[in-house]
Amino acid sequence: MSPISTHHRFRDPRSTKYDVLASVLVRCPGCEKIAHVVAGPEPAGVHGSGLFAPRRLVCRNCGAAREWSRGCVALHRDRYQPAKDPYFGVRLWLQTETRHGWVWAYNLEHLDLIKRFVQAPLREGIPWHDHGRKMTVVARLPAWMQQAKNRDEVLRAIARIHASLLRA
Repeated sequence: MSPISTHHRFRDPRSTKYDVLASVLVRCPGCEKIAHVVAGPEPAGVHGSGLFAPRRLVCRNCGAAREWSRGCVALHRDRYQPAKDPYFGVRLWLQTETRHGWVWAYNLEHLDLIKRFVQAPLREGIPWHDHGRKMTVVARLPAWMQQAKNRDEVLRAIARIHASLLRA
């Protein structure tokens, strides 16, 4: 019997939602093309970091720009609704609907992490006794995305999301 190759094994890198929010791909509210939500300039004397750091929405197609600093952050929870970015409330670009719910990601690194997790037949999570084990991105994926019987459907959805980038 041969050992399982690294392509068939997934080890949780312990990425949290805060790690994947550095850059978010969204649908521009002005022209419906791809726009980016990135870290914005820090106001003088204010040192925000992580989730509550200032953000800027920028569209390179139509030139739309918005600023966000110090306000409400709404992380997506409803699997039956399209996902929105937590700062400006605009729809994410990287998402598609399946019969079980929506598959979505904030950016390509987030999408790649989900893909590697879903396609791996052997998934090594964080030990049960480790602090914070339920706070990682892959540990918080919906149960239907974690089930092997839905693997092909989720991977097809991820392929559709990648195709949407080529059409953009």
